[in-house]
Formats: sequence, structure tokens, C-alpha cells
Amino acid sequence: MEERRPETPAEANGAMGVFVVLGKQLKLLRERAGLSQREFGDLVGYGPDQISAMERGVRTPRPEFLKKADEILNAEGLFIEVVPQVEEAMSRARTRHPEWYRSYAAMEAEAVELHFYANSAVPGLLQTEGYARAVFGQRRPFLSEETIEKRVTDRLSRQQVFERWPPPIVSYVLEEVLLDRPIGGMAIFADQLRNLLRVGDMRNVAIQVMPTRREVHPNLGSAFNLLVPKGHGQVAYLESQGFPQLIADREEVRKVADRYGIMRAMALSPLESRSLIKQKLEEL
Repeated sequence: MEERRPETPAEANGAMGVFVVLGKQLKLLRERAGLSQREFGDLVGYGPDQISAMERGVRTPRPEFLKKADEILNAEGLFIEVVPQVEEAMSRARTRHPEWYRSYAAMEAEAVELHFYANSAVPGLLQTEGYARAVFGQRRPFLSEETIEKRVTDRLSRQQVFERWPPPIVSYVLEEVLLDRPIGGMAIFADQLRNLLRVGDMRNVAIQVMPTRREVHPNLGSAFNLLVPKGHGQVAYLESQGFPQLIADREEVRKVADRYGIMRAMALSPLESRSLIKQKLEEL
């Protein structure tokens, strides 16, 4: 689902400046250590796409990451020293979402459970930078380049939910068509499929594919999210043609959750889904 932003002149420039400078330092020390983005990512538990985003200042480095990076790159406390500044910048960055989206974004960031059904594009938390940029770049009416970059930055920053401890329980039901629609071109789409495999390997994440050839389907409406905020009951979030709706009514949420449970039962298992994603990747 797409989180829209108002185009105001001063959107998070101060916070992003901190991340840009930090990213340049990170890249300098990584290259000085003779490590590729993939090699460094393997050492700190991140994918090369995430390392690239942090080095360009479009993804916020978590304090835990900075501590690992400081040790691996022999930064002699350089990254540890900026942890308080980064935490402050992250706090300011949480206000970047437009007012209508903030309540959901805040709940998502601290949710203990997150469940997603997607039928038109790979969900935002699973998107690579290239895929996200292609999604926003294809939007009609056209978005300005500045707006596209800001929305990509926001989308990538939301993915830090996977880095929390303790981690939330996360599940996905993805329509098979998402594995066949090469948004952004074959190279970007191949990276996107690899990212599904990478995230699906996390202990707290289950990705299931709903085969296109299923004759019965309990939800022929829009995509939706279900989440359990910390200390609260489950809520549902859906968006249709840019109109968001956050549902807290217990009975209405139960209906959405019921449909999701049926879809999970009808979809391929996580292991079967992983095999299908690998197959689609090999066929590109």
C-alpha cells in the first residue's frame, strides 16, 4: 500500500542531512576495509540493497547496526558516538508521514503482529529500493522526482520494523500474479524476488503465495493489513484508490481477520511458496 505525503518545502531535510553524512562515512570505511556491499552486509546481517540505501542516506541506520559497523570497520568509536544524534533524528523522522497516515505508521512501528494480503504489488515492507522507486515512478498523475525520492526514503525507513528486538510476528499472503509482474524491469524484479527469499528466511516472517488457479477465493476486494499494536487489540488497514481506512471496530476487524485466516489455509505453505519464488526467479 502506498503512503502519500504532502509536498511541503521543509520535509525532514535536517534529519536526512544526518543520514547522508553518516552514509558517506560508512561507505568510505567499508571501501577502505576492502569489502563489497554484499560482503559487508553478510557480516552485519543486511542485504546489499539495504547497505546501499544507508550509504546514500535514504535509509536510517539502526543503533544496533552502527555498533556492529563500528567494530567490523575499526571505526574506533566514530559510529557509536553518533548513536544519540541518530536516535534524535529518527524521532523527528517519525513525524514525516501525513496526518492521516501517522496513526497507522506509529502502530506499525511498534506492533507485535503484522499480517498483509497483497494482490497488485509487493507490499511496501518487502520492497527493494529499485522496486519502490519504480512503483512511485509509474504512479498517475506523475509525481515530481523530489516527491518520489522522499516517498522511497519513507518506505525504506519503515522496513526497520524487521530489525526490532523482540521482533514482531509477520505474515504475508501474496497473489501469484505479483511474482509474474516485472515492475521496474527484469533486473529490478529479480532483485525483488531475491529479497522475498531473504526476508522469508527470517524466523519471525512467513510468506505464502496464493496460486492464481484457485477456483475459490474468500477476498476478491482490496488488499489489506492486519496488525496488533503493542498493548491493544487487532486493527485493520486498507486503502482503495488513495483513500485510506483504519478499522478498529472489533466486529469489522474480526471479519477481515476471518478472511485472512481462510486465505492462509488456501495458500501454499511457506516452504512451497519459497520453492515457487525460486522457480519464478530462475525463469526470468
